[in-house]
Amino acid sequence: MTLFSAIGAVLLMADPTSAGPEDPPVEQGAPAPAPAPAAQGVGTPGSDANLAQQVANPVAELISVPLQSNLDCCFGPADANRYTLNIQPVIPVRLNSELSLITRTILPFIAQERTVSDGRGTNGFGDITQSFFFKPQINGITIAAGPAVVWPIGNKEFGSGKWSAGPTALVVKQTPKGTTLGMLANHLWSYAGKDDRPGVSATLLQPFLTQTFHNGMSIGANTEASYNWKQKQWTVPIDITLGQLIRIGRQPMQISMSGKYYAERPSGGPDWGLRLTLTFLFPE
Repeated sequence: MTLFSAIGAVLLMADPTSAGPEDPPVEQGAPAPAPAPAAQGVGTPGSDANLAQQVANPVAELISVPLQSNLDCCFGPADANRYTLNIQPVIPVRLNSELSLITRTILPFIAQERTVSDGRGTNGFGDITQSFFFKPQINGITIAAGPAVVWPIGNKEFGSGKWSAGPTALVVKQTPKGTTLGMLANHLWSYAGKDDRPGVSATLLQPFLTQTFHNGMSIGANTEASYNWKQKQWTVPIDITLGQLIRIGRQPMQISMSGKYYAERPSGGPDWGLRLTLTFLFPE
């Protein structure tokens, strides 16, 4: 073997393209392999976590129908129970590219045990409260405001007998990590109705905080504090809520349970309560 042929043999052995198994040919123009799909998380459209976080926003652009069952105890000397079913449809309407109208309606049906030993229980509908929120399209924060009205359909035990109206407003901040923080408020004055019924002047303040997790579970706290300006009396229930988004077939819904403690109440009012809510969701 000559010196030049020996050097050539060494260089040939050192060339990585000349030895070892060949790589499979790559077809020119073939698409690259698709990356593995990312796990759905809070904020991902269509995910359970995203729907659960929308439920936490009272003016989300999502049709929902909550059925809220409340059991409160203990009213009057007889420590009576009161059951209230609130039917609360939320319907959004897109007015244009910059403004939406969100309607929130509350229709209560109430069953009350006797509050004194020689009394009797009663049941019937309470007044309808309807709120109209005009919501501009603002990135990063939700601000909505509009009128609230009371339709006095309730019976004499549970209704006010008065037509009432006033302003309502809401501010909500939601983060990609699933946190929802907000405040809803309204004030209602009576302007017409039965002369033998007392006038209405009442303020509602409802701060709320909810944390939504990637599996659609949520935990929250809120208070539905109300002040009766005529009687100069606060009612302040504090709620701790645990919820889970579920699906029955293709129908998404949220089921939630909460315990309620009345930090302030009128004389003869309730001490504590329980709440079970089933919310049907109708995403687009």
